[in-house]
Amino acid sequence: MPRMQARERLAVALDVPDLTSAEALIRALDGVPGWLKVGPELFTAAGPAAVAAAARAARVFLDLKLHDIPHTVAAAVGAAVRQGAAMLTLHTMGGRAMLRAAREAAERAAGDASPPLLVGVTLLTSLGPSDLEELGVAAASVEEQVVRLVELALAEKLDGVVASPLEAALIRRRAGDALTIVTPGVRPADWPADDQTRTRSAAEAIAAGSDLLVVGRPVVRARRPAEVARRLVREIEDGLGARHA
Repeated sequence: MPRMQARERLAVALDVPDLTSAEALIRALDGVPGWLKVGPELFTAAGPAAVAAAARAARVFLDLKLHDIPHTVAAAVGAAVRQGAAMLTLHTMGGRAMLRAAREAAERAAGDASPPLLVGVTLLTSLGPSDLEELGVAAASVEEQVVRLVELALAEKLDGVVASPLEAALIRRRAGDALTIVTPGVRPADWPADDQTRTRSAAEAIAAGSDLLVVGRPVVRARRPAEVARRLVREIEDGLGARHA
């Protein structure tokens, strides 16, 4: 990503059950975040109308974590581009052919315009070492598995990866500026972890090397969402200061 202001590094997840709730949340955010994320719950309920509503207020991060055969993923990516999504997620574990098909489909659908950012999910922030063992993943650690998937993202020329703040510094060392690091599982400094197992505050994530932070429940559940979003922007500014100190 090019150099961004602090607010452009914040994506608020519109994790609400319907379009009416999403539109109310968008109004309550008062234009603070630079990105709005439309995930599986809202997209299943409202479809392209949710993307259109978000696009009127910010750049749209369509977070459907696509993972299917290459033809199916390519078709979904093309449809997302035509809806106006500025960033899309793919499961990196879908493999080389799927990632390549997605990238080619994004470029075709964008035509003369800039294609959306394609970011590969490495390991969900709700998973830990015991989950890897249960799933039969051969990696000896979370970090080893993340590095494997980062290598795949680099090989297939994705724009970025999704990873927890705990792996951000590791990815930055391996990829330099070649990948945008999108980090969910971020909380304000005084917020509990909820069901995330690999989380940090906004300032800590940015200081570690993350580029774009995704925050849901702490903002969505707040009585004044814009106030929490502004607090997160201030924490991002603190993190940028620590990174460049």
